[in-house]
Amino acid sequence: MELAIGPSDVRAAAERIRPLARRTPVLTSSAFDAESRTHAYFKCENLQTGGAFKIRGAANLILSLPEAVLARGLVAYSSGNHAQATAIAAHHVHAPATIVMPEDAPRAKMESTRSYGAQIVSYNRSAEIREQIAERMLKETGGTLVPPFDHPMIMAGQGTAALELLKEAGPIDALITPVGGGGLLSGCATIGKDLDSRLRVFGAEPEGANDTFLSFVAGQRLSVEPQTIADGLRSPKPGALTFPIIKRLVERILLVSDDEIRATVKFLLLQLKILVEPSGAAAAAAVLFHRLPAEIRSVGVVLSGGNIDFEDLCAY
Repeated sequence: MELAIGPSDVRAAAERIRPLARRTPVLTSSAFDAESRTHAYFKCENLQTGGAFKIRGAANLILSLPEAVLARGLVAYSSGNHAQATAIAAHHVHAPATIVMPEDAPRAKMESTRSYGAQIVSYNRSAEIREQIAERMLKETGGTLVPPFDHPMIMAGQGTAALELLKEAGPIDALITPVGGGGLLSGCATIGKDLDSRLRVFGAEPEGANDTFLSFVAGQRLSVEPQTIADGLRSPKPGALTFPIIKRLVERILLVSDDEIRATVKFLLLQLKILVEPSGAAAAAAVLFHRLPAEIRSVGVVLSGGNIDFEDLCAY
């Protein structure tokens, strides 16, 4: 089966997204290394434009569209980080954007999305289907969908995080990213395996949103009803385009509990002095709580985002 993207797509994305995506820092922590018993290199996408890696994929797709298409508007659906990324990129190219967001999305993410001029359409995630709402809007406006993960341009854009990380960290044993719909993991695995065929690639997922874990074990896409504090990882089913790449290039999906995610958010804040949201901390939690195979000595960890409501942070 031909995969949706290849390494050349990721490299092309790296050039295209330069006007919008920052080259985020790679940090290390002796305290984290001692606790996790491995040497970790943190790719700090919590310090990215919009506070998350999502600008990479959104910018790659939106900056590739001709002006006539952009003029008809953009439509996206997201619980927050992809919403902000789409709004930022749409604002950059002067295109109208409408974002479908759940009513219970973090307030900070909704406010940030609005601040870039996007229109928000709220929905009840337990009673309505966001894809159907977006489809109605696309028919009404003739606009273009900017999906959160299951699109070759989105996947390739997300993979640029690993391209930067691996070039800076040098040879390492493993790479791990959070996994929701699979855009970040599939893009990172694609370029990671091309840069170093011996690289072991892992995904990290909440126990209460383990659709990719179950799908990986079964060898086919399965869906769940996600229940987790990691709002960015609540995709109920891996993508049709992302999953074949994950199945071929990823070694294993590692599960972490919500309590472990909370503890990792706190650890990163107190020890590294960086704020990471629950979704962004999932991969670090898998390393901190020893989910990786014991023989792994060095690992690249993508901290995928840092957008969290202050009240939620205080509860940790």
